[in-house]
Amino acid sequence: MNEDWTKEEVKLIVADYFDMFILERNSEHYNKSVHRKNLAPKLNNRDTSIEYKHRNISGVLAEMGQPYIKGYKPLFNYQQLLADEVVRVLDNNKSMLEKAFESFVAEKVELPIKKINFEKVLDKTLTKSKKIIEREPLFLPTKRNYLAQEQNNRQLGEKGEEFVVDYERWRLARDGKHNLADKIEWVSKKKGDGMGYDILSKNNNGTDRFIEVKTTKLCKETPIYLSRNELRFASLKVKDFFLYRVFNFDESPRISIKHGEYESFCQLQPQTFRGFF
Repeated sequence: MNEDWTKEEVKLIVADYFDMFILERNSEHYNKSVHRKNLAPKLNNRDTSIEYKHRNISGVLAEMGQPYIKGYKPLFNYQQLLADEVVRVLDNNKSMLEKAFESFVAEKVELPIKKINFEKVLDKTLTKSKKIIEREPLFLPTKRNYLAQEQNNRQLGEKGEEFVVDYERWRLARDGKHNLADKIEWVSKKKGDGMGYDILSKNNNGTDRFIEVKTTKLCKETPIYLSRNELRFASLKVKDFFLYRVFNFDESPRISIKHGEYESFCQLQPQTFRGFF
């Protein structure tokens, strides 16, 4: 965010963002272009940078573990002034926004189309981001991490894993490995979530492919949350471990595949600590 944005301008663009967010959560139609056009005269006609600032707000919310507007992918190079204003709005509108966040987590999700064209499912554009800037700690008015709760939504998680199982069967069958496709195991469904991975598939040469699935209704840049057990398992199975990042699940589901230990393809930040006495 440019240094010459004033505090009043930041207030205006954050207010506009949350207006759109509430409309989206209420399934009400709105037009992002119209919002930008109406906002520009109040912001010294910064037409070209308004969308970037909306994406910065998504970045603030994503770092806080809160849902954001689907059409504005998170950008994390924001100033503290913007983060402070987002926190202020969250604090002043806690009841309304937490209700919207809770509806995001709780809504039931089904595949939007019955027959998936797996030829078009794979997305290869997800790259490791630059190191997130260390900033002042944000003392949030919302205690719950709603993005983590969405990821842990059992119904969404199972649908995402089922989607990946179907993709893996298609991938192996496409490559003429029908015997291997029949050997795929949905491990988390049979044995629970504590194995460090969800699906045991096969590579074309017959070796094991351990797959962890992380599913979201939002974009692929949405942060993922993992346990120490998952982190450890990936580091022990570096050559055979794959993360399948399933995203945009409720509209047009896609998969981004990452191979190796987590540190090799994403930035890791500690979230909690455990104290012993």
